[in-house]
Amino acid sequence: MNEKSRRPFDDPLAEHLAWLMDSSIGIGPISIGLDGLIGLIPGLGDVVTSIVSALIVLRALQRGVHHAAIIRMLLNIGIDTLLGSVPIVGDAFDFAYKSNIRNLEIYKQSLSGDRKPLKDWGFIILVVLILLAMIILPILGLIYLGHAITSWLR
Repeated sequence: MNEKSRRPFDDPLAEHLAWLMDSSIGIGPISIGLDGLIGLIPGLGDVVTSIVSALIVLRALQRGVHHAAIIRMLLNIGIDTLLGSVPIVGDAFDFAYKSNIRNLEIYKQSLSGDRKPLKDWGFIILVVLILLAMIILPILGLIYLGHAITSWLR
């Protein structure tokens, strides 16, 4: 990577948001953030925290972070939002999965030139394959069930 594409990380707002949302409250040896607490509000909580998380991604996009890293960051938010919206288990997940800190790390590594886009593309492909399997396997199961029922009725 050439020197021109290497830039020092200087985004105190993104750093503060990641800290506030994921680790601003210390409880003994662990830390939690507002993401988990706000996520306890049914329905609205996960939407609000996703909007705040999207601000970090928006700032990374404005500073020219490569597209694979941006998509990876959005997937982190999507995972946090989707799994965090599951009652009870999702609330525990919200406290443990620190998507904002993960995204800040991706943001920093991308600007410094230490992050390889291939790593992000690999993760994106993996997520797409899992989603395709989640769509295709039930359809194949229904087709198989339909064939089994029609052969049983004959």
